[in-house]
Amino acid sequence: MAKHRKERDSWGEWSLSDKNVYDWSSEEEEPDGRARPVQVLLVKDDHTFELDEAALSRILLAEEVRDRQVVAISVAGAFRKGKSFLMDFMLRYMYKQASDGWLGDSEEPLTGFSWRGGSERETTGIQIWSEVFLVDKPDGRKVAVLLMDTQGTFDSQSTLRDSATVFALSTMISSMQVYNISQNVQEDDLQHLQLFTEYGRLAMEETFLKPFQSMIFLVRDWSFPYEFPYGQEGGMKFLEKRLKISENQHEELQNVRKHIHSCFTNISCFLMPHPGLKVATNPHFDGRIKEIDGDFLNNLKVLVPWLLSPRSIDVKEINGSEITCRGLLEYFKAYIKIYQGEELPHPKSMLQATAEANNLAAVAAARDLYNKKMEEVCGGDRPFLAPSELQARHSAIREEALQVFRGVKKMGGEEFSRRYLQQLEGEIDEVFVQYIKHNDSKNIFHAARTPATLFVVIFVMYVAAGITGFVGVDIIASLCNMILGLALITLCTWAYIRYSGEYRELGAVIDQVAGALWDQGSTNEALYKLYNVAANHRHLYHHAFPGPQVEEEAEEEDKKRD
Repeated sequence: MAKHRKERDSWGEWSLSDKNVYDWSSEEEEPDGRARPVQVLLVKDDHTFELDEAALSRILLAEEVRDRQVVAISVAGAFRKGKSFLMDFMLRYMYKQASDGWLGDSEEPLTGFSWRGGSERETTGIQIWSEVFLVDKPDGRKVAVLLMDTQGTFDSQSTLRDSATVFALSTMISSMQVYNISQNVQEDDLQHLQLFTEYGRLAMEETFLKPFQSMIFLVRDWSFPYEFPYGQEGGMKFLEKRLKISENQHEELQNVRKHIHSCFTNISCFLMPHPGLKVATNPHFDGRIKEIDGDFLNNLKVLVPWLLSPRSIDVKEINGSEITCRGLLEYFKAYIKIYQGEELPHPKSMLQATAEANNLAAVAAARDLYNKKMEEVCGGDRPFLAPSELQARHSAIREEALQVFRGVKKMGGEEFSRRYLQQLEGEIDEVFVQYIKHNDSKNIFHAARTPATLFVVIFVMYVAAGITGFVGVDIIASLCNMILGLALITLCTWAYIRYSGEYRELGAVIDQVAGALWDQGSTNEALYKLYNVAANHRHLYHHAFPGPQVEEEAEEEDKKRD
């Protein structure tokens, strides 16, 4: 069932206050056949997006429009600036375009998209008018015209990603995007447009064509008609000045303007006067024309036909191909899937981006200090340093580097900087491990530990074999000779690996075995470590000596058969 709702509806902004307004979800039929706004893009409380495919399909797949080329017109911009208020005048024109008196009776309240006055947002997500208008173009084609109202950007309940996604999606879907701006086109308006359009371009397939079609800068409450007169002619002169690129401009300002020119096929501007104090200050204003300033109405009579007349509207194109209502539905579904996923980077506020860069610069400065001082201690051709001394010097330099990070003035606050401090500590500890290895490589005894250990084993086994053979314990003498031979082969293998650079993993195993014999004070501990090394690297032995491996496997198979 439809739900009745009585409420003041956007910019002076009222609506249908004494009439029935209906909320219509995809699961409900229109209660009385009347057209109304339909919520097709929902922004949830957890700042994720959901497309109401059923409601959108009901509009775009209606039999009379689904195979017709579509014209999609959207109004976007900051919240509480009169977007829905304007959309309702556009609806009046579409319903009465054959009549010169399309503005309607002076006592008639303004109805259509929900709007109201005040400081709180009204529209959320994207709404589409449930009736698609069929318009005859001058070339004889009958096209379907779709009107979209969007959530205002930068309200107190939306993240920057929410605003960027809604603006970008409406720009991608529309053939004409009306950028609703209050009083003037300021640099931050252009920068936000750059961010939102780039966020949309990221989601689209790469193309050599400009990704979007028409962008209309609609400047509301224009207060300088003596510089640039109201209307399209004054707007174009004003916009030309605003988007002009000159050599003495900063590179950042030039890039913003180049980006905007590269995104849109057509860029226009229209300057609108203020609608009057009664509209802005009367809490009971419901859109009656008699209470709106005459200058505003005169320019409104020019603006709306300029946007919506059959000569002005353009069919939606993607990659140079004209799109039907059926095709637009598929693009809508494809684009929302991209924004529902994590493929795109999340846009960041200027403060967040600056704070990240600020903290990363502090991390880099502290890390560079640590590297420089540690190089002076044990880097390059510096002599070997005792491990205990190296540890002490590392601790002192590490603390000095952390103090450098803490001493840099950083944006974002202490809590924001804490994770960058932890990142710095982790990076310093990782680098210190490399300095330990580099320092150990300079220790001649450390480098000679493996051959020295093997020589000791060979010597001990040689002496032990001689003694046990002399006293007649031939079994132990044979075992000692076998260990001696194995140690000699291992020594030759290690020397070859060091010379050729081949079988480096086997060389590492030999170094570990030698290290176990060298470092362990207890025979049991040494044997246990030797066993672990052998068990973990048995495949290397089979790789180096494949013959015995095959024989062992054959013997095991014979045993299983027996």
